[in-house]
Amino acid sequence: MHLEEILKKVKDITQGTVKDEAEQVDKQAKWPERSIRTLQREGLGGLVVPTQFGGLGQGLMGLVKAGELIGQVSASTALCFGMHCVGAAVIAAKATRQQQKDFLEPMAAGEHLTTLALSEPGTGAHFYYPQTQLLSISEETFMLRGQKTFITNGSFADSYVVSTIGVEPDAAVHQFSCVVVEKEVPGLEWGAPWNGMGMRGNSSRSLTLKEVCIPSRNLLGEVGDQLWYVFQVVAPYFLTSMAGTYLGIAQAAFDEAKTHLMQRSYSHSGLSLNQIPLLQHRLGMLWAKIERTRRLIYHAAMEGDNGEESAILAILSAKAEVAHCAVEVVNEAMTLSGGVAYRENSRFDILLRDARAAHVMSPTTDLLYTWIGRALLDQPLLNE
Repeated sequence: MHLEEILKKVKDITQGTVKDEAEQVDKQAKWPERSIRTLQREGLGGLVVPTQFGGLGQGLMGLVKAGELIGQVSASTALCFGMHCVGAAVIAAKATRQQQKDFLEPMAAGEHLTTLALSEPGTGAHFYYPQTQLLSISEETFMLRGQKTFITNGSFADSYVVSTIGVEPDAAVHQFSCVVVEKEVPGLEWGAPWNGMGMRGNSSRSLTLKEVCIPSRNLLGEVGDQLWYVFQVVAPYFLTSMAGTYLGIAQAAFDEAKTHLMQRSYSHSGLSLNQIPLLQHRLGMLWAKIERTRRLIYHAAMEGDNGEESAILAILSAKAEVAHCAVEVVNEAMTLSGGVAYRENSRFDILLRDARAAHVMSPTTDLLYTWIGRALLDQPLLNE
């Protein structure tokens, strides 16, 4: 299926099920089950799953454009769907035949939802330094001990891509691993439901792993491969997916402001707001801000899909720049729309709360700019 056909399907679902559920998702901090299940049922759960396993075989460009469309209507839904896609890409990167059968083929069939479980309460934004232990119990079994936090799709996913410190307690600091933990295994203890200021539907929960046993065949790649996964798969797919989501928020705010300016007129003079030069100028500036950010994001996705060495700088920049873009555009669009935009639970209320998450979602904006500077100065990205 060509990307244009896929995006048409995404848009149809977004303007239907996702739009119908969006208000309830925000008001009730409700995981967007109807929307996610519809996306899965229509084959989009396999968006980035390779075609040989029944998926759609899309890369970063397909992911960012799908996230942008969904994010214009429900950022929470875009985040949940995007995190599934990132998890799918991580599993697919070095999947064994058994992992293809257990995870990728069911994803393509719309029967399996996954997500990442990388962040931990003790390391904060430094998600690439896990403390969770992975112990070898036998040749066939690993045991995990530790705690994860801010897990999107938490308790709703069928599997979780978990980062760990190593296979033995004295493993070297760089020997991190990734494993897949399935939802039914004993020893998973979920924290309280997520009740965030924004992105209220993403079920961003904490998880304690209490001597959780998994089959050793659920190890992704080789022992100590996590840093490879972080920069070759997690960073490109996660940052691109989030860039698309926040770009969607910015576009939604722009559309709201434009509609207001087109429809509002003064009763005492009959003058329409779209005739006022200052407002024309300010709307033009917002369009330019969104468009240059969009071009950066699309450029980053294209370079990433083409495997270009320079892609990492553009990909890191994409999420950092869209964070500024989303927050600033929503703020300005709200100002252009006047007092009606300031109502509680208005469309702008939701957009502003959702947009603000961009700066604090790891890797944070400051951390991304630091990584970019280190790369430009030939310094190691991770030297904390």
